[in-house]
Amino acid sequence: MLRCVHLETAGFSCETTESGSCGGLHWEIENGDARFTLRLHSDGESVLRRVSASFDFPFEKPDRLFLNGYQSWTDSHERGVRDKMHSLDRVPKRLVEKYSLDRYGDNRFVRYNSAGHQHGFTYGYVRRGEEFILFGSLAEESGFTIIRFDAVDNLIRLEKDCRGHHFTGDYPVFDLVILKGKEDEVFDEYFRLLHIPPAKGGKLTGYTSWYNLYENISEESIERDLAGFRHPGRRPDVFQIDDGYEHAVGDWLTPNAKFPHGMKYAADRIRESGMTPGIWLAPFTAEKKSDLVREHPDWLLRDENGVPQMGGCNWSGFYGLDIYNEEFRAWLRQVFDTVINDWGYGLLKLDFLYAACLIPRRDKTRAQVMYDGMRLLRELAGDTIILGCGVPLAPAFGLVDYCRIGCDMTLNWLGDLQLRYLHREVPSTRNTLLNTIYRRQLDGRAFRNDPDVFLLRDDNLKLTPKQRETLALVNALFAGVRFTSDNVGDYDPDKRAIYDRLKALSRKNVTGVERKHGRLVIRFREGEKEKKLVVPLR
Repeated sequence: MLRCVHLETAGFSCETTESGSCGGLHWEIENGDARFTLRLHSDGESVLRRVSASFDFPFEKPDRLFLNGYQSWTDSHERGVRDKMHSLDRVPKRLVEKYSLDRYGDNRFVRYNSAGHQHGFTYGYVRRGEEFILFGSLAEESGFTIIRFDAVDNLIRLEKDCRGHHFTGDYPVFDLVILKGKEDEVFDEYFRLLHIPPAKGGKLTGYTSWYNLYENISEESIERDLAGFRHPGRRPDVFQIDDGYEHAVGDWLTPNAKFPHGMKYAADRIRESGMTPGIWLAPFTAEKKSDLVREHPDWLLRDENGVPQMGGCNWSGFYGLDIYNEEFRAWLRQVFDTVINDWGYGLLKLDFLYAACLIPRRDKTRAQVMYDGMRLLRELAGDTIILGCGVPLAPAFGLVDYCRIGCDMTLNWLGDLQLRYLHREVPSTRNTLLNTIYRRQLDGRAFRNDPDVFLLRDDNLKLTPKQRETLALVNALFAGVRFTSDNVGDYDPDKRAIYDRLKALSRKNVTGVERKHGRLVIRFREGEKEKKLVVPLR
């Protein structure tokens, strides 16, 4: 039941449950059992400060709640009704500012509350046993919809990320659909209403260079790992060169000295080995020490005071880039043309994409900027495969072929101790595994899900043998991308058996997921046998 709509502009504020108007601002409310819409119309220019809508909802103690996190890496899993979402309030402000820790997620523009108050973006659900009550936004292009579950006051509140937005004419604020039923029923209907066609891409197997040598790759190491896939039965679809080949992040067309023959040579060697060449780019970012930042400071994303916007502390620190700068767009077109047509790469892993919408524009919300950025990338890539990463998910729906749906995995289970209590996007094998399970409904509907890699090797790894196998099985059961950073040629018979076992598993094999006593219990079929996989959460 609708309790209240709150409207606030630069010159007007009201609370209402009915359509109406004041001055030159008009609002239209439609409120039904399964759908709620709010549309604004302004005869002249209006400046929004706050728009929200609150609904009564009787939460029950056994309910399990899911709220989709801000971007790919944000922890997103089922929680109890009285759980608390932690923000950066536990981190000294000087460290937040020094390392730009508030840029990765929603900390700069969303208020975090106490236990029993949780929030997410675009969609969320309340699960009661096998019944899902899905709350899904159909109006994300006008601005991100923040959905808050308030189990203390038994409220669901919608908020539009539109503070400071200038508009004239029509502005669709909310279009919320409420669906009840079995898991597949509600998500099938949600994506039908979004008009997102099913993902075209099939399951994708691959190798990526990142989770072994990280940035310390070379032409020699790429050749060595290529040799590990000589066995045709274990040869993946894609061999992807990750970060570490470029002069600096942002200087994509200038390979460093470790690749003396250039990136076309590397792509040719991959293709000769029977795999599609893939390459990593972060097209909306440039690190401080890059040639791009030194030579084109006017391409940097700046606020209304002209201050360049940091995107985070990776590398030497990095800036977001202004996707509306025509010179930058022309240069980005040249990058894509070179990488695809001259060098010959058939898959582009496009990372740190949230940097495009670090701040809103006067006439565009963060979501509108992000949608423009994703459409630009799709246009530049043409039919080349896009694997999106580090991106708010709704703008990626239907525009990327594959998409990361969790944070980076780590070479141990919980991630680095000193990073564990920072923002919700920090690397963690456990967290990315949880995202793989609880964002499973996106796979095949929005894109094919990339859960990040599984690793089975013994060296340069602190995961136990059981943790390695668990990660590999979860990735195979719940996602459409199966990448590793292992040299498969080094596998012993036991590891080869696990690697080969993954081929026959998919979400169709899963018969149940339940959280019990600090563990997840996944039931699945493998051949004719019913099996159980227990995933520790600590």
